[in-house]
Amino acid sequence: MARRLRPVGLDFIEDAPTRLRFTARTAAGPEAVYRALAEDVEGWPRWFGAVTRARPTHGGAGREVRLVGGTRFEETVMAADPERRYAYRVDETNAPGIRALLEEWRLTPAHPGSGTLVRWTFAVDGPAPLRLALTAARPLLGHSFRSAVRALDARLTSHRPAGQ
Repeated sequence: MARRLRPVGLDFIEDAPTRLRFTARTAAGPEAVYRALAEDVEGWPRWFGAVTRARPTHGGAGREVRLVGGTRFEETVMAADPERRYAYRVDETNAPGIRALLEEWRLTPAHPGSGTLVRWTFAVDGPAPLRLALTAARPLLGHSFRSAVRALDARLTSHRPAGQ
């Protein structure tokens, strides 16, 4: 059964009771990574193994995401700063225990012309058992993130025009 979560602002990234941060590097530049995150929402299942379906809603101001195992999220895009940041808040989910959830993808040029440093922050509020479970699941979430970024990078660099 879907439940409404507490709406939070972008400051939740720093204020959430549980914040998990992961970083990976791509050979692809920030522009290509941002396009894949924010503009090709329906393409997420092709590179993020945990995602089975993703589609923009509300003219791109929202997203609907489904994960392996049947978890569903209805989201509001909170920040779409080209080549720098993409963040979304979960408004409704069937995942138990979550009170508030915000995810942020930060993109930083690794070095001029040599890729992107991608930082994903998973900020969540929920009861103590959920927070403990997420902390215990940190290695799995990190692995999922790094695998997704590797798959995204392979996809983006294989589609580069000649000479780039």
